[in-house]
Amino acid sequence: MSEAETDEQQPTEEPAPPEPVLAYGCVVSEGDASSRERVIHPTREDWVDVAAALLADGYAMCIDLTAVDFLTYAGNRSLPASIAPERFELVTSFINHHTRQRIRARVQLPAEEPSIASLYALYPGSDYLEREVYDLFGIDFVGHPDLSRILMPETWEGHPLRKDYDVGAIPVQFKGAPGPR
Repeated sequence: MSEAETDEQQPTEEPAPPEPVLAYGCVVSEGDASSRERVIHPTREDWVDVAAALLADGYAMCIDLTAVDFLTYAGNRSLPASIAPERFELVTSFINHHTRQRIRARVQLPAEEPSIASLYALYPGSDYLEREVYDLFGIDFVGHPDLSRILMPETWEGHPLRKDYDVGAIPVQFKGAPGPR
C-alpha cells in the first residue's frame, strides 16, 4: 500500500473545542482591544456571589452599571457559546485600584422576568445606578432599599429605553423661537 492510500483510509479527527476560560466561576471572554478589560458572564443566580468574590479580590468599586435591550438585535452580539442570549443584558464594570485592573460583568436577563439581586449591600455606590436602570429599562433589583424612579416623574408610564417603548411626540418650545402666527 502506498503512503497516499494509507492517509486516505485513516479518518481525520476534528480538534476538540478549547475548554472555556473561567474566572470567579464564570465564563470569560475578552473585551475590546482598547479597553484591556476581562469580561465575565455570571448567571443571575450567581450574581451576588460573583460580586462578593470580586469585592474580596480587591475590586472595591462598582464604576458603572447599565443595561442593554436586545429586543430587535438578540443574535447580533458576541457571547461565548455556552451563554444563551436573552433580551436584556446587565453590564457592570468594577475596578481594582491597587492592581489597576478592570473587569466587566455581563448578565443575561429574560424578557419575561427582568430582575436581578441588588448589589447595594456590597457596593452602596450602585444605589443610583440601579435606580436609573430600573427607571429607564424596568429591570427590578431585588433587595434594593429604595427602588423608585430617579429620572422620570413618578406618574410616568413605561420605561423609555426599552426598544418596544412607543416614541411619542412632545412639542418642544425653544427660547426665542417665533410663536404661532
